[in-house]
Amino acid sequence: MEFIVVTGLSGAGKSKALNAFEDIGFYCVDNIPPELISSFYNLCEEPKNSKKRVAVVVDTRSSEFNVLKKYLERLKLEKKEYKVLYLDAKEEVLKIRYKETRRKHPLYEVYSGSISKAIELEQNLLRVVKEVSDYIIDTSHISPAQLKEKISSIFLKDVSSALTVICESFGFKYGMPTEADLVLDVRCLPNPYYVDDLKDLTGLSDEVKSYVINNKVSQGFIKLALPLIDYMLPLYQNEGKSQLLIAIGCTGGKHRSVALAQHFYEHLLLLKYNVNVTHRDIDKQ
Repeated sequence: MEFIVVTGLSGAGKSKALNAFEDIGFYCVDNIPPELISSFYNLCEEPKNSKKRVAVVVDTRSSEFNVLKKYLERLKLEKKEYKVLYLDAKEEVLKIRYKETRRKHPLYEVYSGSISKAIELEQNLLRVVKEVSDYIIDTSHISPAQLKEKISSIFLKDVSSALTVICESFGFKYGMPTEADLVLDVRCLPNPYYVDDLKDLTGLSDEVKSYVINNKVSQGFIKLALPLIDYMLPLYQNEGKSQLLIAIGCTGGKHRSVALAQHFYEHLLLLKYNVNVTHRDIDKQ
């Protein structure tokens, strides 16, 4: 059975994540108390239930949340396979989301209505769980549709043992992906933005890809970067890492980073890695 525990900061998108899991065939349960995880796992394994793919949300709405790590460790002792997905977001983004939705933070009353202190407390409570998470997605700069795309790209396949590699393009002007394992800054490469015929295209177009990939400077970069990644991926696999996010950034996230993320993705695909590609900022103005 594939069993995913979804947790993370309130307002980071756990409900939307659960909807995405449901759309790709998972049996989903929201706000399950940590002490019931093992019993629920056993229930899903019974022949009369036979759930093959399950996703559960566990978060600070539960009064017993601080013992989540203990119950996850119990699953390991019982030889039960599971993965943890942690959803993160920046404090300023969470504040805006709560202001827009007019919903109360689960820890709002603890600090007499201070949203900043409530978020800080939750971050501290979640730190030990975040450290042992298999997958981390920062939703600060992505839309609900992009979150769904990320979850689908990771979990459509069986993730029980494989390393999932994600090549993600981004624009530095919108902030770095905080969950990135490797960050490649390609702002030093020739920029198609300053070529009139290419400015309004993206790195997905053949014209921009050719301009970015085939020039001498980029070729030198690729010849150094790809062998390093090829060397490192087996090492991450040997360490038992579940997800590796290679973030490739240019200024706006539309041209150079997109073309190179696609190029790296195609390279790793040929090497038979479980690899996906996403372009975080390609549609931003």
